[in-house]
Amino acid sequence: MPALIEDYALLGNCRSAALVNRNGSLDWLCLPRFDAPAVFASLLGNEENGRWRVAPTDTVEHSERRYLEDTLVLETLYVTATGRARVLDLMPLNDTHSVVRIVEGLSGEVNFEMDLVLRFDYGRSVPWVEKLDPLTLSAVAGPDRVILSSTVATHAMDHHTVARFRVGEGRREVFSLRHQRSHLPVQPGFDADEALKSTIDQWQTFAGRCPEVGAYSAQVRRSLITLKAMTYAPTGGIVAAVTTSLPERIGGERNWDYRFCWLRDATMTLLAFMNLGYVDEAQAWREWLMRSVAGNPEQMQIMYGLAGERDLQEYTLPWLAGYEHSQPVRVGNAAADQRQLDIYGEVADAMSQALKAGLPRHPRSAAIARLILPYLKSIWREPDEGIWEVRGGRQHFVHSKVMAWVAFDRAASLAETREDSGQSQHYRQVAEQIHREVCEQGLDPSGQYFVQAYGSKEMDASLLQIALTGFLPADDPRFLRTLEQIEQRLLHEGLVLRYDTDNCTDGLTAGEGTFLVCTFWLCDVYVLVGRQAEAEALYQRLLDLTNDVGLLAEQYDPQSQRMLGNFPQAFSHIGIINTALNLYRAQCPVRDRASGGE
Repeated sequence: MPALIEDYALLGNCRSAALVNRNGSLDWLCLPRFDAPAVFASLLGNEENGRWRVAPTDTVEHSERRYLEDTLVLETLYVTATGRARVLDLMPLNDTHSVVRIVEGLSGEVNFEMDLVLRFDYGRSVPWVEKLDPLTLSAVAGPDRVILSSTVATHAMDHHTVARFRVGEGRREVFSLRHQRSHLPVQPGFDADEALKSTIDQWQTFAGRCPEVGAYSAQVRRSLITLKAMTYAPTGGIVAAVTTSLPERIGGERNWDYRFCWLRDATMTLLAFMNLGYVDEAQAWREWLMRSVAGNPEQMQIMYGLAGERDLQEYTLPWLAGYEHSQPVRVGNAAADQRQLDIYGEVADAMSQALKAGLPRHPRSAAIARLILPYLKSIWREPDEGIWEVRGGRQHFVHSKVMAWVAFDRAASLAETREDSGQSQHYRQVAEQIHREVCEQGLDPSGQYFVQAYGSKEMDASLLQIALTGFLPADDPRFLRTLEQIEQRLLHEGLVLRYDTDNCTDGLTAGEGTFLVCTFWLCDVYVLVGRQAEAEALYQRLLDLTNDVGLLAEQYDPQSQRMLGNFPQAFSHIGIINTALNLYRAQCPVRDRASGGE
């Protein structure tokens, strides 16, 4: 049985990631990339689907964990009746595709057990395991090989590899697990102590560049480190989460693969990096974006693989029971084939915000705009699946139309900076057409407030973007009435639902948690409308939801008081950063963005 989602901590090396729970079990690890088949998949099944546990055999009287200051090196302290010890877990920031686990005695003596269950291909394949020497073993299945090096002897037991050992004060035992292709000669090991020191130095150097954000500084740095860990360093792409199929409803079917890069993350990600002064990371993300969207605009997707791959075919893994029996377990994401009009506005806004923040103009941005905008002009009146990637049929979602307006509004401003008045005027005319239609057809029958889709009576948290993008001023009466409706109908115990799944047709069984990024949007709107105290209180409510090591999932269920959805979620941590800046800085990013392309 896997742990609660909030009981996991993240390890990462900017290429892949692992999740380790409070009892020392590493239950999720994909090697060598975020989207590779898992070698430990007990998160979505049971221990026979792969896990790696290092923990005391004696009764633990007390345990606590933390990241070493401003790093992604996890320290777990164990206290038993006979002594104290700690385990340091890390993924070295080098090219070894490895995990290191160091057990250190602090006082007295503590008995430990190491239990390694390697299962390739998402828990399905039992590898061929053999000893290379008394302290090294190799596990091979198809194209993959994993090598375990340790300072204590191990032995086989029922397709597990186990070791029992004792650490006293000042004694340490080291285990390292590294991945390589099986057809290559066995690669040499590495110095775990040097890897630990180097990894600590690199994370602290990275985090040390982060400016102060008042009382929110520590959480902003933690979220920044989390976003960096979710970046695929070779390309600059950032995954939405490091997991697949963690449910948005326990026992339900809302289980998706988030180990890909979404275009709609572009604007908020760029804002987070740029507003903290991380220009290199922002440029790498923009380069990934520009490479991925290059080509025929009709083939532009809402998401891509880590290197811009387009084939993200969705399939299920029937041999995995699913997290707390939430099925199906999915790999790939069929939403990649959907039409979602908002992505064009997201890309245009990202380019605009990058220029406003000081990035030089990208050499291909104008050429890509000349291809994309005529195509968007021809399709913006058509329905789509929308920001929430519904599977119940296309609708005329108001948010999608608003973001189509954003595309032409920002393009018009960018054309003005190139002194292309003719093109700018043309884009302004299209933007005005979209704006007029949305204000005529996007309101409820009484004409008082905006609704989820043309002709609908339902509310949608994405309507908060009307003010956040500058489509309407935040003090416009139509938006203020929309805000009131969102507060009345979507606020659930102080947190925001993205929409009411009981009444909205999205093609799936009703029921899910509150969508955390939507609550961050509400904080930002409160800043825009001058409700600063409410914004600060709501933001603190969100910070209180982070787990003991500062991480957030996609959703939260206030009734069961537990996290839901994939973990950790980039959207949620981007929200932590950007809303903190909006609350802390007098000239806050949300006001800059709401000013559009000016």
